Amino acid sequence: MSEPEPRLRIMRGDATAEEIAALAAVLAARAATAAPRGATSEAETGAGAGRWRDPAGRLRGTTPRGPGAWRAAFLPGYR
Repeated sequence: MSEPEPRLRIMRGDATAEEIAALAAVLAARAATAAPRGATSEAETGAGAGRWRDPAGRLRGTTPRGPGAWRAAFLPGYR
C-alpha cells in the first residue's frame, strides 16, 4: 500500500518540528470550534446584521412636545 498524501506541506522555508506542531495544534483547535457542515452562517441568518433588519424601526415613535417640537419631529437628531 502506498503512503497517504500529507495533509500539511511546507512550501517555503525551513520549519522546525515545534513550529509544525504549533501550526497543527492551531489548525486542529480552529477546526474543532468551526460550525458543523450544513449550519447557516451569520450572514445567512442575519445574526450579525445589527439592528438594520429589526422591524421595530418601522414603528412610529412618540411625537415630541413643547417648544421646537415641530423641528424635532421632522429633523432627525435635533433633540
